[in-house]
Amino acid sequence: MDKSNQDTQNMKGQASCLILALLWVLHLASTIETSRVPKENPGKEIIQVGLVFSMNSTVGKMVESCISMAHSDFYGAHPGYRTRLSLLVRDPKDDVVGAALAVEDLMENEEVHAILGPQWSSQAKFVIDLGVKAQVPIISFSATSPSLSPTQSHYFVRTAYEDSLQVGALAAVVQAYDWREIALVYEDTEYGKGLVPYLGDAFQEVDARITYRSVIPPSPEDIDIVKELNKLLVMQTRVFLVHMTAVIGSRFFVLASEAGMVSEDFAWIVTDGLSSLLDPVSSKALDSMQGVVGVRPHLTPSESRRNFEERWTKLNAERNSQDEIADLSLFGLWSYDTVSALALAGEMVWKPEKSRYLKPNRSRNSLDFSSIGISEMGPKLLDKILSIKFQGLSGEFNLPDGQLQPIAFEIFNVVGQREEIIGYWTSARGLSPELNQSTKEEYTASANDLKPPTWPGNTLKPPKGWVMPISGKKLRIGVPLKDGFTEFFKIEWDPHTGVPSYSGFVHDMFRAVLDVLPFAIPYQYVPYVNESRQSAGTYDEMLYEIKLQKVNAVVGDTTIVANRSSYVDFTLPYSESGVAMIVAIKDDERRNMWIFLKPLSWNLWLTTGLAFIFTGSVVWLLEHRTNEEFRGRCSQQIGLSLWFSFSTLVFAHREKIANNLTRLVLTVWVFVVLILTQSYTASLTSFLTVQRLTPKFVEVEDLIRNHLFVGYQEGSFVRGLLVRQLNFNESRLIPYGSPEEYHEALSKGSENGGVAAIFDELPFIKIFLARYCNKYKMVGPTYKTDGFGFAFPLRSPLVSYISRAILNVTQDKAKMDAIEGNYFRSQSSCQDQDATIFSDNLSLSVYSFGGLFIITGIISVSSVLIYVVSFFYSHWPSLSTIRSATEHSSHHMDDHLLLAAIEPPADAAFAP
Repeated sequence: MDKSNQDTQNMKGQASCLILALLWVLHLASTIETSRVPKENPGKEIIQVGLVFSMNSTVGKMVESCISMAHSDFYGAHPGYRTRLSLLVRDPKDDVVGAALAVEDLMENEEVHAILGPQWSSQAKFVIDLGVKAQVPIISFSATSPSLSPTQSHYFVRTAYEDSLQVGALAAVVQAYDWREIALVYEDTEYGKGLVPYLGDAFQEVDARITYRSVIPPSPEDIDIVKELNKLLVMQTRVFLVHMTAVIGSRFFVLASEAGMVSEDFAWIVTDGLSSLLDPVSSKALDSMQGVVGVRPHLTPSESRRNFEERWTKLNAERNSQDEIADLSLFGLWSYDTVSALALAGEMVWKPEKSRYLKPNRSRNSLDFSSIGISEMGPKLLDKILSIKFQGLSGEFNLPDGQLQPIAFEIFNVVGQREEIIGYWTSARGLSPELNQSTKEEYTASANDLKPPTWPGNTLKPPKGWVMPISGKKLRIGVPLKDGFTEFFKIEWDPHTGVPSYSGFVHDMFRAVLDVLPFAIPYQYVPYVNESRQSAGTYDEMLYEIKLQKVNAVVGDTTIVANRSSYVDFTLPYSESGVAMIVAIKDDERRNMWIFLKPLSWNLWLTTGLAFIFTGSVVWLLEHRTNEEFRGRCSQQIGLSLWFSFSTLVFAHREKIANNLTRLVLTVWVFVVLILTQSYTASLTSFLTVQRLTPKFVEVEDLIRNHLFVGYQEGSFVRGLLVRQLNFNESRLIPYGSPEEYHEALSKGSENGGVAAIFDELPFIKIFLARYCNKYKMVGPTYKTDGFGFAFPLRSPLVSYISRAILNVTQDKAKMDAIEGNYFRSQSSCQDQDATIFSDNLSLSVYSFGGLFIITGIISVSSVLIYVVSFFYSHWPSLSTIRSATEHSSHHMDDHLLLAAIEPPADAAFAP
């Protein structure tokens, strides 16, 4: 019992605290206006519905008239319906807490079964939780912020278009004119902030981005808007997307026009919140919006809407002229359709016995919202209104996912006092000049899909979307300081004034590119040096200065490689490139005392020698029976046969030839000897007169395997390539800065404090080889890179313009020849290495003369066979007679015949 009393006392204390905490809002309750629109019909069943809206505003008065007409039109068309909506109005005066108190009052004291409103998204955000607690649907026809989701809050119904549904159309307009950077201007409200993440995602899909967000206070002074306009004015971006209500947006554009920002080179895009269809701006504001492009929902024309607009206009004209009211907008049409749908749903599901709330067993003195009961009819009304479909004033009333869905968006252009339609957008087909284009099947978004708009400044030329800032700042361009290879970029400081001057191929190339651009770019070079005027770091570090926003671009012999593209954007290359290896050349072979053996390979020397011996043996075999000069002692005959064959080299043989087969063999052999001697002479002449440049190393693997030192250009990305891609040990890498240092290092060699090879990019290698002709050679594979390019910040709009200008310059042969001739003319004076460099194995091989050796071998063997066959054929009868007459002395006779064959009579002659 004591504990119960203690709890009671605690509860009373908490209630007292809550009462004190809410005293500051009690005055709002006194400002809440209560009325019933229209009057109740005593013969009908009444459905209590709350309407929470700022009824004293111009928009509120317009909405009130539309709701009143909807109520009378619906029940006038259905007089036999048993139910009637009773609208209980609460005016929260645009206050968030006031809206929550109004809804709480309607639920707790009036036991309404549905809430129409509230007007603003910020109010609806608080009210939705009350609807969930009381199971009363919150039906809003004006809270369009995507931060409120019917799918996440089941008792929230949006009988309007969500703002995020228009971002596809906005992105398509940006894509159509190839804009890459957009500055977003929005009001700091739930309505303004809710669209920002959706815009970022939509622009990213079309390769654009929001570079700046300008936030306008909810209740701004003119000075607040002017400050933001000044920030926008000094930016490079010239495409501005404005997402505001008409109250703030009208003032914004008037001030922007006075600042000269609604003029040529500016592009202004507005969301549907600033269109005449949703929230019309004043006539003065419209004069300040000339050339503005915007999007708004498309409404299918209908006779019912035209009749309604005529009746509404007539009714408005009958009002007191001092009673200011907004023009009819889409919010009025949505409110009309919402009341019609709710009245129809109520007629279908209403049960009088469930018209009261189920109250919780709590004291009504408690001021927390837990005292609100639960509506039994709320869920039934919710389910029915979500399933209703009919053709309303604003189009088809259908609530998939708890909200209306537009069929298309219109792209409009402000010209004079009108919003002229220049095209349409649908999620399936993109942009199109007309809505019903059955021939279009694919999604497209280009300027050709829209009618030509009139841009700010009364021009038909689309803004490029950016300009150089008009704040007087120049484009800061970082440039490298090079100790060597100054043909590419050279910085010299005046000794008296300290003012730097610039020259080089890259400098001239950049100036030629700027001359081609259709606009001027003021710039200044910023040398990447330290206080001692020495290079401040590597090329990678210099490029990273762009990301750090210390410079706006980098112009130099910067190579386009993958890892750098993660923090900068490169233009198209203006020079080809690649990484290769240069090595020293071996000593001249002409100093070799055995160079006379070089023209023929060892296998050809051996084959030739065997051919001489074979030919001499064949000649002796064919001649020794009939030719006395080929007779004598055995040693004399061997020496004669060898002498005879070798003497044919100089055609010095004096021996007479008696056999025709021998003459045939010698004819072919002399031809072979002639070819061999002439080829030998030519090859030897080449060895003695043409310089041979043979590299010391050819394969990269040899350098790695032998742990030799290699060099690279200091500060270059080549070091990373050698370590990560070619697997060189970092301790074996030595940086050098100039061609002279390259020459000294290669001359010493890896064993004497130098290097075995230098790895560098092709343009630098060409300059080096031009200075040191025939001392070094480029060998091995070339590792591909994308060439030299200029670097800019990621997504910089300058990249596309500079790239197109580079193409114009590089494709102009006369201009390129003039630029290159200023710095690379000396390369032509150096003889082309390819004409003097040969491989190690240049000796003639046996394969080169295989055909000749085969021919002479066939002729020689054939001659020997013919000789043997002819010999046995001519001597066969005498051999048979002798064998039959003296069989007992056959062995003796065989020896005699063999001797006769070897030593024929002196007068014997053989003619084959």
